[in-house]
This record gives sequence, structure tokens and C-alpha cells, in this order.
Amino acid sequence: MILNTIMEYKWIILFAMEVVAWFVTIFMFYARYRMQSTRWFKFSTVVFALTGVIPQVILGVINFFVVKEVDAFTSVIIVLLVYGFTLGKKQVKKLDAWAQIKFARKSDVS
Repeated sequence: MILNTIMEYKWIILFAMEVVAWFVTIFMFYARYRMQSTRWFKFSTVVFALTGVIPQVILGVINFFVVKEVDAFTSVIIVLLVYGFTLGKKQVKKLDAWAQIKFARKSDVS
């Protein structure tokens, strides 16, 4: 029953988790640079993993075992993961530099 629901809504689930992961990413940088809170930064890092990478892998594995082939959905998951572990690292560094400037406290800017 739950497997059928996951398969029926897999694209919506993937999209929703990506949106949540991006909001968590922004909050992660906000916590790091604006709030200067190690606790909230670590918390948001865990939430990012739980809403970004882990669900993608699980959805991809479930989809592969149900359809028994690498279809478009599994291919999208693979592309997202490969991007995240390659080119995505450079993008995160750029985003980190932007967030450091954007979320800097007024008193930190001289």
C-alpha cells in the first residue's frame, strides 16, 4: 500500500524534498553566518541530509526495484546525486561565499 503511494507520487515527493532541502540549505548558511550558532548549523546539516541526499537515494532504490530497470526517474536521481558530488560542490562554495556576505552582521562589516 505505502509502496504504491510512493510510486504514484514519486515525482512530487522528489520535488518537495528538493525544495525543502534548498530552504534548509539557506537556513544552514543563515545559522552559520547571521546567527553564528553552531547548534543550529549542525541541526540544519542533519535536516539537509534527511531531506536531500537520503530520500533521493531511497526513492531511486525503491523505484529501481519496483520497475526493475533504470527509467527516467532513476536516471534523474542518478544525475542529481552525481551533480551533487561533483559540480554541486563548487556551487555550494559559491553559495557559501554569497551567504557569508549576505548574512554578515552589520557590526562585522567594516
